[in-house]
Amino acid sequence: MSRPKTDMERRKQISVRGLAGVENVTDLKKNFNRHLHFTLVKDRNVSTPRDYYFALAHTVRDHLVGRWIRTQQYYYEKDPKRIYYLSLEFYMGRTLQNTMVNLGLQNACDEAIYQLGLDMEELEDIEEDAGLGNGGLGRLAACFLDSMATLGLAAYGYGIRYEFGIFNQKISNGWQVEEADDWLRYGNPWEKARPEYTIPVNFYGRVDHTPEGIKWVDTQVVLALPYDTPVPGYKNNTVNTMRLWSAKAPNEFKLEDFNVGGYIQAVLDRNLAENISRVLYPNDNFFEGKELRLKQEYFVVAATLQDVIRRFKSSKFGSRDPVRTTFDAFPDKVAIQLNDTHPALAIPELMRVLVDVEHLSWEKAWEVTNRTCAYTNHTVLPEALERWPVHLFELLLPRHLSIIYEINRRHLENVGKKYPGDHDRMRRMSLIEEGDPKRINMAHLCIVGAHAVNGVARIHSEILKKTVFKDFYENEPEKFQNKTNGITPRRWLVLCNSGLADIIAEKIGEDYICDLDQLKKLLAFVNDEGFIRAVAKVKQENKLKFSVYLEKEYKVKINPNSMFDVQVKRIHEYKRQLLNCLHIITMYNRIKKEPNKQYTPRTVMIGGKAAPGYHMAKLIIRLITAIGDVVNNDPVVGDRLKVIYLENYRVSLAEK
Repeated sequence: MSRPKTDMERRKQISVRGLAGVENVTDLKKNFNRHLHFTLVKDRNVSTPRDYYFALAHTVRDHLVGRWIRTQQYYYEKDPKRIYYLSLEFYMGRTLQNTMVNLGLQNACDEAIYQLGLDMEELEDIEEDAGLGNGGLGRLAACFLDSMATLGLAAYGYGIRYEFGIFNQKISNGWQVEEADDWLRYGNPWEKARPEYTIPVNFYGRVDHTPEGIKWVDTQVVLALPYDTPVPGYKNNTVNTMRLWSAKAPNEFKLEDFNVGGYIQAVLDRNLAENISRVLYPNDNFFEGKELRLKQEYFVVAATLQDVIRRFKSSKFGSRDPVRTTFDAFPDKVAIQLNDTHPALAIPELMRVLVDVEHLSWEKAWEVTNRTCAYTNHTVLPEALERWPVHLFELLLPRHLSIIYEINRRHLENVGKKYPGDHDRMRRMSLIEEGDPKRINMAHLCIVGAHAVNGVARIHSEILKKTVFKDFYENEPEKFQNKTNGITPRRWLVLCNSGLADIIAEKIGEDYICDLDQLKKLLAFVNDEGFIRAVAKVKQENKLKFSVYLEKEYKVKINPNSMFDVQVKRIHEYKRQLLNCLHIITMYNRIKKEPNKQYTPRTVMIGGKAAPGYHMAKLIIRLITAIGDVVNNDPVVGDRLKVIYLENYRVSLAEK
């Protein structure tokens, strides 16, 4: 539920949370007008609602900057162990309201915008979602960044700044239609480009064996330009960084191109390099072995590791020896978490840098790499596990292929010593799968190269140990752990359901917002009629407000007192939306068969996107919308059963 809009409701809510300071409100109004004038070069006569949103975003961002700089200064002074969370997806959603919540500015901003004669909800709705993820994997990455900042950990998120995020979903005649998500069209007030930290990333080429060591030569270079986004902790003055890389073509053109008329084409061909960060692959739990996808995976890994090593070397510890950096302490200062196998190339890339560039022995480099990297597995579905064709590596990353072969040789040597004569086990545990074509099993690479492997739920972690990675678990049981997925209560309770958050705070205080174990204190109020009524009242207000939204957006009038039956997630056969459809049909048939019987009214809402190439998932969407057409227009059923497909469900819709 987003914040109430009427003056009476707004002031009632502010009285619960504490009044906004008059000084704060005055400063916010002054800075809002300053940004409107100097940043956006507008006045109130010609400004649009979008201008007002940007003025507010810049005003709130001002409150981040000092904290952001001081946080990074503190990390430099204290030189803590740094966590680097590598993910091809960060499903951040909107930033404005989340930042106001975490900085404790929400009430003051509410009051300032109200006094300026503007509508806060209208301004919030203008912000584009940063939809740089498909679903759970990307949203988990976003929640972790929030939680690590709230815990005051020195953590960094590293990913790709996709020009086009997850597609916008339109439902046309019951079918899903995809539209490009041009989320950067109007600019992004939250990011800061850092061209001074631009990093070269190499592709293609060949491997040379020289007296000085192995060299990767004749490569094609793409530049990685970083954009930093602040990640504020909850009311603790910590502001961490998410750094997203954008691909840029280098500026060098061969002089002869000018003379033979190839200059224009050479400039146009820059797009080929810059396509690397153009678009997020819209597949969830499905492996698509495209060359561009492999480029994306190596691009983020190569740029990130150069950045990580640069920061390590420039830290107080890393810079103690002016002649040569010792990497003995690297794992004590650096933790690299691989969010699924997409950033698995961090393992051979770190080996390449340590062996070829820093000239460590293989054994030392492997010890450093293994102690530094950890791997999160997200799925056991065979179609989701990454298995890259060897010939693609040979073309795109020839040095990494040779490193993976050497990792595999040593790995199988160890397996052979432990299980002599068990050739079938060695085949199952190999990083290289024989066949036509030969493939590299990236999950196996992660397990062998990391010191820790975790699933994302207890049952999932057990399945990994007992089935998919059984051989690896038997070989090194100490590596396997569980980390059950969670969500940040800042966005998913305080922001999305502020009414509920407030009445909980009234009973047990606000500490639960950073420590959900505190919610156990609510057990003392399980029979408290006043508290039960307060919860029911908030729930009913939320349902009423959402009912109004549904009627406006979907032209379906529902019973706000009905049971809300919601299934929102990516559309997949294994996620059982089809089973849900059969249940809806069963309920419909029961009402039709015995229309005079008493039924609990139910509103079924299903939402989620189908991958554009996933025909069966698209058919399931069509079935749901067809069922809705029948059920919602049947006068016999009335408001006892309604079915609504939530179009283009995204993070910001959850805030409704």
